Amino acid sequence: MPVDAASIDLPASPGVYLFKTNEGRVLYVGKATRLNERIRSYFATNPDRQMIPELVSRSDDVECIVTTTPQEALILERQLIREHKPRFNSMLKDDKSYPYLVLTAEEYPRIMYTRHPPKKSHRWGPFPNAGAAKQVMQLLRRHFGIRDCKELLPQGCLAMHIGLCTGPCIDAEGYDEQVSMVKKILNGEATELLEELGEKMDECSSKMMFERAAYYRDQIRSIRTTIGQHVVSSKLYRDCDAIGFAEQGDLAALIVLHADEGVVKGQEVWPYVHRGDIGETVSHFISEHYVNRRPPRLLLTPTPLLDGLQEWLDERRGSAVEVRTPVRGDMVTLRTLADQNAEIQVSRLSNKSSGSLEQRAADEAALLLGSEQMNHVVCFDMAQLQGDERVGASVVMRHGRPAKKEYRTYIVKGDAMDDLRMMKEVIERWLKRQEEWPDLLLLDGGQTHLDIIRKLLKEHGVQDRFELAALAKREETLFREEKEPIVLDRRGRVFVHARDEAHRFVNTFHRKRRKKSRLGDPLENVLGLGAKKLQTLIRHFGGRQGISNSSIEDLRTVPGIGPSLAERIHEALHR
Repeated sequence: MPVDAASIDLPASPGVYLFKTNEGRVLYVGKATRLNERIRSYFATNPDRQMIPELVSRSDDVECIVTTTPQEALILERQLIREHKPRFNSMLKDDKSYPYLVLTAEEYPRIMYTRHPPKKSHRWGPFPNAGAAKQVMQLLRRHFGIRDCKELLPQGCLAMHIGLCTGPCIDAEGYDEQVSMVKKILNGEATELLEELGEKMDECSSKMMFERAAYYRDQIRSIRTTIGQHVVSSKLYRDCDAIGFAEQGDLAALIVLHADEGVVKGQEVWPYVHRGDIGETVSHFISEHYVNRRPPRLLLTPTPLLDGLQEWLDERRGSAVEVRTPVRGDMVTLRTLADQNAEIQVSRLSNKSSGSLEQRAADEAALLLGSEQMNHVVCFDMAQLQGDERVGASVVMRHGRPAKKEYRTYIVKGDAMDDLRMMKEVIERWLKRQEEWPDLLLLDGGQTHLDIIRKLLKEHGVQDRFELAALAKREETLFREEKEPIVLDRRGRVFVHARDEAHRFVNTFHRKRRKKSRLGDPLENVLGLGAKKLQTLIRHFGGRQGISNSSIEDLRTVPGIGPSLAERIHEALHR
C-alpha cells in the first residue's frame, strides 16, 4: 500500500529520510534541516519534481535518521546513497573507476596512484583524467623525492639511485618536511607555503647559513615548477570553480572549469545519472567532488545549494567559501562557458554510451521488456548425464558483452536428480553471496522453471530486486512474471546470447568433470580402504594390474581385507 502523509511522523530536526518498500529496499535517500517540513513537499498537490508521484506510489514507508547538524546529514546521505544505490537518486556513474592520489599513513608515507585508497590514508581526488593524476604524481616524486615502493629496503632501491626518492629507508632526515610540503601543494595551499619558505630562506641567509638557505631556495623552485604545470594548475591550485550542467534524459554531464585569477586553466568532466532535479544532482556532485579535495575560495553554481552544503564547504576549506549563482556581470560569462562545455560533453557521453553494438543490443533489450536498463544480466543453466556429474553454471553479461571474470560454476550437493530442483539449489546458493543485484535473472527453461524460481525469490524476500525471465529454446520464447510470453526477434539477441553462452559454459564444465572422473582412481572412493591397506594390496599383487586381475577370493587372502571389503574393491574395479 503506498505511503501517505498521515502515517508519517518525523521530528523537526536535521537528518536523513529514506523511502522504502515492505521488503526493505531503499528507493530514495534525502536530507533536510527540518525533516517534518521537508517530507511534506512530497505530498503536495503539485510536486516540484516529476519523479515524486512514482516514488510515493512505490514506497510503503518512510524512515529517518536524526543527526546533530545539517552537515552530518549531508555526510550520512552520501554514505547511504553509495551503500543502497537507490533507484530515484541522482548519482555518479561508475564512481569506483576513478583514481586517487594518496599519501599512506605509514611512518614514512609513500605516494600512490590508486583506485582503491588504503584506510586512514590522506587522499586527493577522484580524478576523471587518469593521465593527469599520473603526471601530478610524477612531478611530486621528481621534485620532492616521495617514496612509492611497497617496503623499505636497507640497501635502498632503484628510485633512490636515479633521484626519484630521497631514500628514507637509509636516511629519513628531512623526509617529514618534504611530505608536509606535498600535502600543502595538493591541498591548494602553495601560495602560503611559498611565503613560509621564502621567510625561512631569508632568515637562514641573514644568519649566514647558506647551505640551509640554498635548500629552501631549491624547494621554492621545485614548488614553482610543480604548480606551473598546466595539469596541476587546472586541478589543484585554483581559487575559482565554475560548475556547468547539461542533461539528455537520465544522463547528465557536470563540468568543473578551474580558473585562477580569471584565466581558465582546464576542466574536469563527470558523467551522472540524473533523476530530474538539477538542485539535487548539483548538490550531490559538490558533496562528492570536494570530499577529498579542498574547495575553492569562489564557487559558481547553476542553482542554489541545498540545506547544509554551504556550511560543509566552509568546514572542508577551513575558511569561508563564497557560493554564487550569477545572473549578471563578469561571472556569468564563466558560468555560461561551463554550461556550453557541459552541452558538448553530454552529447559525446550519450553517443559513447550507445555507440557500441553490444550496448545498443542491451538498450534494445531494455526497450523490448519496458525496463529502465538491461546492462547487467545473469543467466543460469544446468547439466547432467543420467544423474552423473550434476553441475550448474551462471554467466554474466555487462552492457551486452560477456563478463567472463564473473562466470561461476556449481556442483550440485543435494540429492535432486531433475533440472528444476538442481537449479533451485544452485540459485539459492547464488542469492546468499550477492552484493550486487542484476537487472535481469535469466533461466534456461520455460514457464515451470520461472514458477519454481519465482517462489524461491519470494521465500528470500528479493522478488522485487530484479526482473526474472526464462528463455525456452523452442521458438526462442521468453516467459516473464504475470506477462504474456514473447517470441524474441533481433531486439532480444542479448538474451539469446546469454542463454547460449550459459549452455556452452556449463557443458564445458560438465565434460571436464566427466573426463576427470573417468581418469580418477576407482579405489579412491572405496569405503574402508585407506592408504595403508592400499599399499598392502599393491605389495601383495605386485601392482595395480595385479589387483585388477584378482578375484574376490584372491583379495580376501590379503591381510586386513575382509569379505565385505573384498567385494567392494572387486565391484569398484569391475563396475
